[in-house]
Amino acid sequence: MLKFRHVPEQLFDLIMTPLMFTLLFTFVFGGALAGSTSDYLQFFLPGILVQTVAFNAVYSGMGLSTDLGKGLFDRFRSLPIWQLSPFAGLNVGDMLRHLIAGAIILGIGLVLGYCPEAGLPGVVVAFVLLLAIGFGIGWVFIVLGLLIRTPTTVMTLGFTVLFPVVFASNIMVQPETMPDWLRAFVEVNPISLMTTAMRGLMAGTATPGQIALALLAPALLTAILAPVTLWLYRRT
Repeated sequence: MLKFRHVPEQLFDLIMTPLMFTLLFTFVFGGALAGSTSDYLQFFLPGILVQTVAFNAVYSGMGLSTDLGKGLFDRFRSLPIWQLSPFAGLNVGDMLRHLIAGAIILGIGLVLGYCPEAGLPGVVVAFVLLLAIGFGIGWVFIVLGLLIRTPTTVMTLGFTVLFPVVFASNIMVQPETMPDWLRAFVEVNPISLMTTAMRGLMAGTATPGQIALALLAPALLTAILAPVTLWLYRRT
């Protein structure tokens, strides 16, 4: 978190990327896909929150790769701390990034006419879910950061994996408009399940089943990859 103070240009990526995605997709695709930008914004904004958190998680791996190259984690090894704490701290610190990016997107959406029908309570619960999603996805890129020592390669590989998963989802369009083979994938895509729960929470229509399905992938990723992270760290 101190990096924001010492390297303030990091805030540029954090602010500009969600800003451009929100404005471009709303005004470029909104009229064609929903008939109006305001109608599309109601559909699109919860999904762009999920997309932004997924993309922001890549920076966890890039930052880890950079710190490993500079020898920072050699210092951590000599400290009397829980071995997993540097990685948990990195992931929890990224919650700030997710909150900032999410607040920017929501603020832009409200200015453009987005109206969360569930009100403030729904938005708060949705953001708690969003942080859980970011925490779970972050472990994927922490593992990549341990395996790949070049930050640019971590970024390239991360986005190569994320792009088909994120865009082959229900973030931007309804699955009903897709071919059957693609629709079958989209409907079980974890990103789609997360987006559906986010929409439901912000609209006040979410069911416990939708929330449970949205949390399934982050919980599994944390349970599986946190021990893998510790094993890789001890092994290096």
